[in-house]
Formats: sequence, structure tokens, C-alpha cells
Amino acid sequence: MTRTLSLFTGAAALALTGLSFAAPAQAQYRQKITHDAAKCAPGKGPAVMVSINGVKESKGTIRIQSYRATKQDWLESGRWIYRMEAPAKAGTMRFCMPLPKPGHYGIAVRHDVNGNGETDIFSDGGAMSNNPSINIFNLGKPSYKNVGFDVGSGVANISITMRYR
Repeated sequence: MTRTLSLFTGAAALALTGLSFAAPAQAQYRQKITHDAAKCAPGKGPAVMVSINGVKESKGTIRIQSYRATKQDWLESGRWIYRMEAPAKAGTMRFCMPLPKPGHYGIAVRHDVNGNGETDIFSDGGAMSNNPSINIFNLGKPSYKNVGFDVGSGVANISITMRYR
């Protein structure tokens, strides 16, 4: 009986250990963070300093999300890594987006002008890293190949231009 209980306890401990290893894998997506410029200071990283140009008006919310620039992850629901939101400010806004490790990434930006949390195609704006063309054929979702950029162990700098209808 003691040996059986000991085996059961050992198996339960192994199962719980396995669960603790599974948690970080789940945590790799969908983390909401706040802007922290210190994460883009000299000697920091991996991160990307994103300049968002052409914000139409100081109204609503800007949302910036990082993705792995892969076919499986780019703009797929729930596959964003980090998300930041801030009140929109007309002109240029800058965000430091930390990244989990050096790699190939893409950034998506959305300006929810009326702040209703929905995409309003006649008023909201959007942008993506590398400023790819958006047309009827890609329905606003350019290939991950067109938005991807490399980030090493330091801080990369990119500039994105907002587009509105």
C-alpha cells in the first residue's frame, strides 16, 4: 500500500511538473503591456523602437501589436505576442516594443478613431511594418514576407506610416 501510494504521489508530482513547463508555452502569446521607453535604452533588447507617422487626429486609441513574421502567426487571431494601447495623438507617436528573443517579427498598428473597439473601415486607420501595399487582392493582410524584419539582441528602429481611407 505504501509503495502504491508512493508511486501515485510520484506520478502526480511528475504530472504537476509537466503542467508547470506547459505554462510558459501558453504565455508566449497575448500579453498586454504598457509602453516602457527604458526597454529601448542603449544596451537593452531585444526590442524595436516603432515610430508611427501620420496619426490623423488626437482622438480614440492607438493599438500596436507584435507578431512573429511567420505564416502561422502573422495577423492570426490570438497569435500576437505583445499588445500596447494608448490614447491617439495626431502626428507621430513612438513606442518601444520589447520582443521575447532575437528573431523575425512584424508589427501591426490600428487607430480606433472613435474608441468603440470595432474596426470602422470608413474612419479607422491601420499600418504595418515595412509599409506594405494593401489592396483588394490581399484584403488588408499582406504576406508575412512583406512585413517581416529582423531583430538581434539589441534595439532595432522602424518607421510605420498610418493609412486611412
